[in-house]
Amino acid sequence: MSLSFLPVFSWAQSKNQQKLKIGLIGVGLRGTNHLENLLLRKDILVTAICDIDRTRTDLCMDLISKANVEKPKVFGRDELDYKNLLNLEEVDAVVISTPWLWHSRMAKDAMMAGKYTGVEVSAANTLEECWDLVNTHEETGSHMMILENVNYRRDVLAILNMVRQNIFGELIHFRCGYQHDLRFVKFNDGKEPYGKGAEFGEKGISESKWRTQHSLLRNADLYPTHGVGPIAVMCDINRGNRFVSMTSHATKSRGLNKYIREIGGENHPNAKLNFKLGDVVTSTIETANGETIIVTHDTNLPRPYSLGFRVQGTKGIWEVDGNRIYIEGKSQAHKWEDADDWLKQYDHPLWKKYGEYAADAGHGGMDFFVMNAFVESAKQNIAPPLDVYDAAAWSAITPLSELSIENNGAPQNFPDFTRGNWINRKPHPWIKDSY
Repeated sequence: MSLSFLPVFSWAQSKNQQKLKIGLIGVGLRGTNHLENLLLRKDILVTAICDIDRTRTDLCMDLISKANVEKPKVFGRDELDYKNLLNLEEVDAVVISTPWLWHSRMAKDAMMAGKYTGVEVSAANTLEECWDLVNTHEETGSHMMILENVNYRRDVLAILNMVRQNIFGELIHFRCGYQHDLRFVKFNDGKEPYGKGAEFGEKGISESKWRTQHSLLRNADLYPTHGVGPIAVMCDINRGNRFVSMTSHATKSRGLNKYIREIGGENHPNAKLNFKLGDVVTSTIETANGETIIVTHDTNLPRPYSLGFRVQGTKGIWEVDGNRIYIEGKSQAHKWEDADDWLKQYDHPLWKKYGEYAADAGHGGMDFFVMNAFVESAKQNIAPPLDVYDAAAWSAITPLSELSIENNGAPQNFPDFTRGNWINRKPHPWIKDSY
């Protein structure tokens, strides 16, 4: 089924019927997934791709040939060849899906080149990079969207619908995080996609080439946006509310060394490495409106996947683990109930309207919605639903948690990336006008 011109917003479709010309920077597993979804649309052209790994660009060119569409220009001569892609007049927008250390510098360069910019998560590694993104947007007028797909997960949007309709009452407390056993991603034997092994860096493949190095050198919440992104929207961060301060603590580090010993043996060189990342990092954020948010990073121990969502207000509570809910006056007193009926009743209008198109898009369909939001925003050259201020505030959790942990849990103040404008900024129409 063609995904041609499906607006994610409630306002009228763009009058500009020209196809949006998109360049892809980084076509590893995530970038290739974006390419596959874009090739299903009839309102865009992929005019350029860039990756220093020739096997990845060859794979993408094969996908493009099979789709029987015009072939894009290919870049990847060296790590800076992406700048030549940005110089192309036939590129209107770019999607950046590279290793974390390249996100902010590539997004900054893209905005400076006048391209509508989409960047994968997290958007920045340091507070300086967060400010770079904000300052570049404000100086150039170029828009940037953080491509946080979990914001479009079906249950998350249903809960957002309930929040907007005051089902939970006044919001008080949230929990979220990234709780995902990634040991097999951080270490492998160099075989696709993730063969069991104890190698990383140059001997690894895909994310183990670069992601594991962060665990070796940094003790912080390294990947906060999957959890905090949806919660930030629910409590109107940067739009009538903001993050004010945060404290963070980390446990000792044992999981990665244990995994290496089990897979590679006691004498494997990597078994003796001193990984700085604590196995569980816990942060507590305070907001200007008086809510608290507990954010957990937990990727180095054996466990089932969970983003750990909890939404709690004066009228009730929802927890994703156990898929359970309690609404005062509606649920049996002091008894949890299964959340399925509530989620169906408050299914978000976006999912009701476009769910069938999203079915095969990846990650349960949410990949369709996040890319559709990006494409429709770029075609109209309007502010995206998840903008540069969101990208900065959510990504700042990483460096702030690192500082707090280094200082025995000392509170860290969040910069106000909106420069005071959060007081008057309103929720984006994709949130407000859908009901």
